[in-house]
Amino acid sequence: MKVLLCEDIQKLGWFGDIVEVNNGYARNYLIPQGLATTVSDNNIRSLAEEKSKRAEQRIKEKKRLEEAAKAVDGAEAVIAAKANEQGHLFGSITNKLIAANLREQGFTVADEVVSLHEHIKEVGSHKIKLRFDENITASVNVVVVPEKQETPEEKKSE
Repeated sequence: MKVLLCEDIQKLGWFGDIVEVNNGYARNYLIPQGLATTVSDNNIRSLAEEKSKRAEQRIKEKKRLEEAAKAVDGAEAVIAAKANEQGHLFGSITNKLIAANLREQGFTVADEVVSLHEHIKEVGSHKIKLRFDENITASVNVVVVPEKQETPEEKKSE
């Protein structure tokens, strides 16, 4: 069944696109949720102006993401965390911590942009990929250093 999209739907299409989907998906989900409508000349005409506006917005957003990726590419995030003598962290470094560190440095990075296969649990240097969009990526170096811990002698002197 062909439907006219009334919203941008990831991995399906953009606003105003005519796409082919299964009948059940269209009748039971897309049309009742207001995400799509049936294809007709009136519907196509009514969405034409809005479609061009949204296309311009997508182009601007893509340029903004490309600039942000270019700016952050090759940056270094230094994060201090509690670790034992062998270099194992008592917690882990998550994508939120990395994104927060990069934001503190002045980069525009959302938490979901940082793609970690698993949380970092070791002291050292780690290459991390940032995925701003499907085709827009950057890489940063995350350096995890052990937090300075007070020794028993330092505690006694206080």
